[in-house]
Amino acid sequence: MENRSASQAITGRYTSQLAAQYGVATNYRGVSHPSLPNYLAMTSGSTWGITDDGFHNLPAGGLGGQLTAAGIEWRAYMEGMGANCFRNGNGYALKHNPFAYYGSACPAQVVPFSQFSNDMSAGVPRFVWITPDMCHDGHDCSTATADSWLEQTVPTILASSAWRDNGVLFITWDEGEDSANSVLTLVVQPDQLNHSSSQAYNHYSLLAAIEDRLGVARLGAAAQAEPMTDLLATKPLARLRNGA
Repeated sequence: MENRSASQAITGRYTSQLAAQYGVATNYRGVSHPSLPNYLAMTSGSTWGITDDGFHNLPAGGLGGQLTAAGIEWRAYMEGMGANCFRNGNGYALKHNPFAYYGSACPAQVVPFSQFSNDMSAGVPRFVWITPDMCHDGHDCSTATADSWLEQTVPTILASSAWRDNGVLFITWDEGEDSANSVLTLVVQPDQLNHSSSQAYNHYSLLAAIEDRLGVARLGAAAQAEPMTDLLATKPLARLRNGA
């Protein structure tokens, strides 16, 4: 999601419901401005010194390359994207697709969001990334519009067997609009133990949490980051009666 401080994002009706029911990081920060360096931080552990939203030819790798090398199935859904991931339009913006920057290539795993619903029922990759279009992420449209898109999309994820079977959904914004660069980040999983954390987290923490969960090495600054462990804790299974 895009361009909201935590206090702004939480005003969405559905978003606030998720925060009340599941986990919310109350002391989470973006790492830079504008959008692109935050997206790169989330997927490589570095901003690469980039301070704009232009195209930059970065070395091959990043989270997508790491997962591919490890044999872990993944897919990134880009709303509005056509056949060419380098072509902006229809609400799609390259700057919100970090996977295309590593090695200046469009990985086969980066696909249009139109494939999302079918994949959620037919077979969910182990790691999924979703970028809404420029309206639905809140960049060009209101908080209410972005919140409505989440309300339409999140239930499909929560209804999937992948999520119900020890899955986790992270919802985060790229950057805040206040001086602290505060960002709302939700951790949505079954049987949540902790529903709030005031631990200092950022996009490197999110990457660390993802990589730890998938069993791959942490990239860049994620190696020293706190991996959101408290919000990933789940309730222990209840003891069955009569020793069964």
